[in-house]
Amino acid sequence: MQDISRRGFLKASVLTAGAVALGDLAKEALGLVGDGGLAHAADGPKTAEPIKVGILDPLSSPYKTSSIHDVHGATVAMDWYNKRGGVLGRQVAILEADTASNVETALKAATKFIKEDRVDFLMGTFTGECSLAISELAKKENKLFMVTGAHIMDLTGTRCNSHTFVFMPNARMMAQAVAPAIVKAYGTRCYTITANTMDGRSSLEAMTDTLRAQGAEILGGTTTAFGTTDFTAAFTEAKAAKPSVIVLNLYGWDLVNALKTYAKMELAKEKIGVGGMIAGEQIGRPLGYANNAGVWGLIWDPKINTEGSKRFIQGVIDKYNHTPTSRCYLGYAAMSQILEAVRRAGTTDTASVIRALEGHEFDGLKEGRSYFRAWDHQHVQDVLVGKAYGKELGLGHYEILATVPGDAVAGPFDQNVCKL
Repeated sequence: MQDISRRGFLKASVLTAGAVALGDLAKEALGLVGDGGLAHAADGPKTAEPIKVGILDPLSSPYKTSSIHDVHGATVAMDWYNKRGGVLGRQVAILEADTASNVETALKAATKFIKEDRVDFLMGTFTGECSLAISELAKKENKLFMVTGAHIMDLTGTRCNSHTFVFMPNARMMAQAVAPAIVKAYGTRCYTITANTMDGRSSLEAMTDTLRAQGAEILGGTTTAFGTTDFTAAFTEAKAAKPSVIVLNLYGWDLVNALKTYAKMELAKEKIGVGGMIAGEQIGRPLGYANNAGVWGLIWDPKINTEGSKRFIQGVIDKYNHTPTSRCYLGYAAMSQILEAVRRAGTTDTASVIRALEGHEFDGLKEGRSYFRAWDHQHVQDVLVGKAYGKELGLGHYEILATVPGDAVAGPFDQNVCKL
């Protein structure tokens, strides 16, 4: 981001708000360190072995842009703690590995983190298949695993486990927040385009159920291969069904390329809308904004005007010179809560840190409550709904249509299928 006036505004608003800290560190002074290596702790006295967090993300797949931002956010949080002496007198270090959205690659990297690098905690992942595989490994090896990107419902449902926490809102939460807005904006005649992945199928299930509950009709659907670059055939099939809206169960570069095709075919002129479960700045930027369109679920947005959110925004601008995306948010906030749990527990012992996380309410950098449910380890949080624009709207490129409280969409205990 090169807009100096915006940068100055952000810094001024953070400083005048006073020193706002992460979680329970609310009385600490404001300040963030400058640029440094992603995989190393910040400079400072090394009085003990660092606390090591191994981040596993698909850095070389169609999710690669989002993955980089996940690490950016986590690094800003790491630097914040290290400048203040670390946690329990120990510096924090991040180790990175590429899963390539491949289960075998992900397991090999996670095993190396545990056996050779001796990390204290695991974090990250985007694809459902990789997340589930690492979740099972983490339990076997007695390591806490904080999922930052995957949203499949099984992670806090039928395949939940005691060692895995999910920071991302799950597909059901996202769908229940955004589906009413899609129907309101575009009508009830829906056609779906879905990635042939576990993530895509989970999104399709959640969106289909929720759209139908809103009175929508699903006219049909097309499945596309993960990594598709030309969506002309899929949109041609969708157009033939005469929908009022095309729902995209896609993410990463799949979603970017699909929206480029939507714009190229000028479907908006034919009064065919577009939308889906998840978008954000990490999708809008590769589109160049002019191609950005639709109604979407948003995990976080830079227009959230809380003190914690403003401080986070300034930290990312200071270090990386861009406004943070929701994926930066996930990395930053998840890393912060791991380290806060270590501080509360007074140890990096896995069982103790798990207990410190269960049921804990914290500053999730949103307006409403953020907490980890003790009975399924889901992060319950606000879900935002936004309308994409091809121009800048203050900070970010989405008009916020609604902020839906997490408790309204997360589901009650009597619907729980998780057995920790």
